[in-house]
Amino acid sequence: MADKIKSPADLLAMAAKAKETIDLRSGAKEIKVTVHMGTCGIAAGARDVVVDFISEIADAKLDNVTIHQSGCAGLCEMEPMATVEFADGNVFRYGRLDGPGRVQEIVRSHIVGGTPVDDYLIKSE
Repeated sequence: MADKIKSPADLLAMAAKAKETIDLRSGAKEIKVTVHMGTCGIAAGARDVVVDFISEIADAKLDNVTIHQSGCAGLCEMEPMATVEFADGNVFRYGRLDGPGRVQEIVRSHIVGGTPVDDYLIKSE
C-alpha cells in the first residue's frame, strides 16, 4: 500500500478520497461522460482517457459529473472516444482523444465552460 496510515486523520482522508472515486462513477447527475472501451478503444488508448477524465473532473472539483464505460461505438477509426451527455438531452461524441491535453480541453471548455470543442467533435445531437 502506497499510503501509510499513521493516524485516524490519515484513515479519514483515505476514506474521503475513495468516496470521491465511487461518487464519480455512480448516481444520476447533470452530466454523464462515457468512455468507449471496446477492444479497438482500449488498443487506441481509452484506459488513459478514462484516467484523464477522472483526474480532470476531480481537479475541477465537479460534483455534477459521472464517468461510465461502455463497449464499442462502431467508429473504430475515431478511437479513443467519449460521449458527453447533458441533462437537457444534448449529446456530444468526441473522437481521437489520444493526444495530450485533449481531455483537459474538453473538461475545461465544454463541461465547465459550456463551449464544445469542435476539433475533436464527431457529432452532437
